[in-house]
Amino acid sequence: MNPLNSPNPHDGQPHAGDAGHRAPGAPGVRDPLAVSLPPVAAAFALRRAGVVAPTPRMGAVALPLAGLPISAATRRPLRVLHILPSLDPRMGGVAEAVVQLVRHMTPLGCTSEVITLDSPDGPAFDHVDATVHRVGPGRGFYGLSLPLVRWLRANRARFDGFVVHGIWQFHSFAAWSGVVGSSTPLFVFPHGMLDPWFQHTYPKKHLKKRVYWALLEQWVFNRAERVLFTCETELELARRPFLSPRHRLTVNGFGIDSVPDDADISAEAFREAFPAVRNKRVLLFLSRIHEKKGCDLLIDAFAAVAKYDQDLCLVIAGPGEPALIERLKQEAAQRGLGGRIVWTGMLGGALKWGALRAAEVFVLPSHQENFGIAVVEAMASHTPVIITDKVNIWREIETDGGGWVCSDTRESVTDALRRWAFETTPASREAMRESAFSCYQRHFRIEAAARQLVSNISLANSGSQ
Repeated sequence: MNPLNSPNPHDGQPHAGDAGHRAPGAPGVRDPLAVSLPPVAAAFALRRAGVVAPTPRMGAVALPLAGLPISAATRRPLRVLHILPSLDPRMGGVAEAVVQLVRHMTPLGCTSEVITLDSPDGPAFDHVDATVHRVGPGRGFYGLSLPLVRWLRANRARFDGFVVHGIWQFHSFAAWSGVVGSSTPLFVFPHGMLDPWFQHTYPKKHLKKRVYWALLEQWVFNRAERVLFTCETELELARRPFLSPRHRLTVNGFGIDSVPDDADISAEAFREAFPAVRNKRVLLFLSRIHEKKGCDLLIDAFAAVAKYDQDLCLVIAGPGEPALIERLKQEAAQRGLGGRIVWTGMLGGALKWGALRAAEVFVLPSHQENFGIAVVEAMASHTPVIITDKVNIWREIETDGGGWVCSDTRESVTDALRRWAFETTPASREAMRESAFSCYQRHFRIEAAARQLVSNISLANSGSQ
């Protein structure tokens, strides 16, 4: 059956707050998104067409981890659509979040599909265990895509819920456009993009976000069944400056799968690929290289301690803007560290796990980090971490002894590296390896987060909201 003509179990059942509003494409209403419009103009066109945000729901809600069984909620397996700009691993944690959640929602009786603005003739990104629909690329930096809106409207009948991953680009507004006029549940997973750090650090960009919020993004959040967060700290930070008590907030959690069983073999493969690390005390940074990650602090801190121990070696692994990487390399050379830092580029597969396993400690001196998948991957590899209190999972790590927490200043990062290099012993470091793994097991297994997301979607379809 052509999906454009398929019966929609959600259509004709107005969502709470949708009554009286006419969807784009309804009889007598010209679809404002059927013509090419910039995002702001599209928003005004929607409003002129009589499409307004649904009445918001009130309150912040936290659901218990154990949700309704799938069969009790829907009498059939759940079908979920994950919506994000790209599955490119180089784009950071959002793509990996979708990969992990999809994989672990499947054993819970949930069938997932993914839609992105990746180009149909681009790289396959076949690392996700789901059908992937690539309808991009979007137009401009905002990613405007009318094909995405049309696809969502035509196919919403097949899904029990839309999950938007990331915000501030057109895909989130497209998701709202796709469900408006129906009762299809919509969930928003901001993945740290509401953190007030961006407001203070990039005030001009924040002003632009306020415009986006007023014209576009607020409709998405007002329509959302729930706004989902990876941890309690992210939720608390996100309350300002955009959210209000009307939005239904809950901690969904997040995490990773177990590390490969051949981690020790991978560690040796990493040493073979990068001989400069062999027989060295490896301090590892493994993340996207970006200004917010504090790589300049790390280089300064390493310069302060490396001269006292020739066995210390810093590995900086990850993709990034070439200009920034070149600038950091020049800073390292000026500090006399040209031969003491190994720049690996982006690592994946066995080499990534090998680097995490071979490291004595993982270091992320970030100024802002919503969750930090690489931090959890390190702990799952029995590698303790040194992070700042701007990494949102720092409380769990500090409480469980999975690593050390410092401030995102040169003095504090330097002090942490100095204490690690000169005050720890082989026995204490081995004990911290076990504590790091225990912290991962207790707080950051992906199975729990996948179960919570399935529970949220089940409840939305059960009428128990």
